[in-house]
Amino acid sequence: MSSRKAPRLMMLQRHLGWPQAGDTAMESSPLTTHVLDTASGLPAQGLCLRLSRLEAPGQQWMELRTSHTNLDGRCPGLLTPGQIKPGTYKLSFDTERYWKERGQESFYPYVEVVFTIAKETQKFHVPLLLSPWSYTTYRGS
Repeated sequence: MSSRKAPRLMMLQRHLGWPQAGDTAMESSPLTTHVLDTASGLPAQGLCLRLSRLEAPGQQWMELRTSHTNLDGRCPGLLTPGQIKPGTYKLSFDTERYWKERGQESFYPYVEVVFTIAKETQKFHVPLLLSPWSYTTYRGS
């Protein structure tokens, strides 16, 4: 493969979420997310998000981590294997700030995705497709 094509291929593989050499966060993390800005057709870089878990007693949300998406719109390593346990989790995305930083009006000030983890031995990927006027999410692989 020519030296000119190799970096482009590596960038595409990173964008698609293929594990890269030395990418231990992606390989070992049981929970990841990936946000795509469908208005621009690009990864949503720098989007602030918070991960929380519903805790008893009182069913209160306990924040586990605050992070930002990387250049590829990904946030690998949200939890380490030792941190994950069965329960109800929430990813909160600060979409209002994201759109304001881009000079764009938007309809949703934040997006919250609530999901259940039944088996801590599984891996979970929660993608978010985002525009100023809509969003879609699903359980990825």
